[in-house]
Amino acid sequence: MKSQARRKVFVGYDSREDIAWQVARFSLQRHATSDLEIIPLRQNVLRELGLYTRPFDPMSSTEFSLTRFLTPFLAARDDWVMFCDCDFLFTQDVNRVFDELDPAKALYCVQHDYTPANQIKMDGKQQTVYPRKNWSSFMLFNCAHPDVKALTPDIVNSASPAYLHRFEWIKDPIGIGALPIGWNFLEGEYPLPDSPPPAVHYTNGGPWFENWQDVDFGDLWIAERDRYLAAAAVSAAAA
Repeated sequence: MKSQARRKVFVGYDSREDIAWQVARFSLQRHATSDLEIIPLRQNVLRELGLYTRPFDPMSSTEFSLTRFLTPFLAARDDWVMFCDCDFLFTQDVNRVFDELDPAKALYCVQHDYTPANQIKMDGKQQTVYPRKNWSSFMLFNCAHPDVKALTPDIVNSASPAYLHRFEWIKDPIGIGALPIGWNFLEGEYPLPDSPPPAVHYTNGGPWFENWQDVDFGDLWIAERDRYLAAAAVSAAAA
C-alpha cells in the first residue's frame, strides 16, 4: 500500500518574530500524531527565487502579509495544505482539522465577525479593520480546486491586498468552508474559554513582545517556549 504523503503546513515568517515561529513549529510537531512537513514562508527567500516581486509595503504589519497566498503554488500538490501566521500556539493535533473536508470547497477558515478590541497591536503597529479580517490567518487550501489553481504568483504579485485577503479570487459562491472558532481563537478578542482551544492566535501580540506579557494563555506560550529551548539545547549538545 502506498503511504500517505506528509501533510504540508506553511507558517508565515517574520524576522522580528523568530521565536514566535520556532514555538509555533515546535507546538505543531509536539502534538502531531502523524508527521507534518512544516515550512516557513520567508519573504527574502521568495524574493531570491523570483516568486515574490511586490515592492516593500511599509503598511504591512508582517513580512508575510501577502506571501501567504503563495502557499498553494509552493505546495505543488493537489490535496489540502495549511497556512497559519507565526503567532499561533497549538495545544492539540492539527491533523484533526484536515478530517472531513468537503472537496467541493476551495478553502476553509474560521469566519470571524468582530471589531478589534485594541487600536494598537504587536510592536506599536496600527490595527486595521476590514471585511473578513483574520480569515486569512489560518487557511486550508484545496489545491485541486480551480479557484485555488488560478491563484498564481502573477496574481499574488499584482492583485490588491483587499482582493487577496477578502478571498475575492474565490469565484465559487459556496467555495469557503467554515472551521470551528477554536482553530483560530483570537486571544483578547473572544471571551476566555474554560479550557485552551486547539489553536491560540495572539493576534494583538504575544509574550515575545515586551509590552504584551499579560495575555490570555500567555503562560502556555511561555511553557512551550521553555520546552522548545530545552529541546534545542539538547539537540545542540548532541551535535
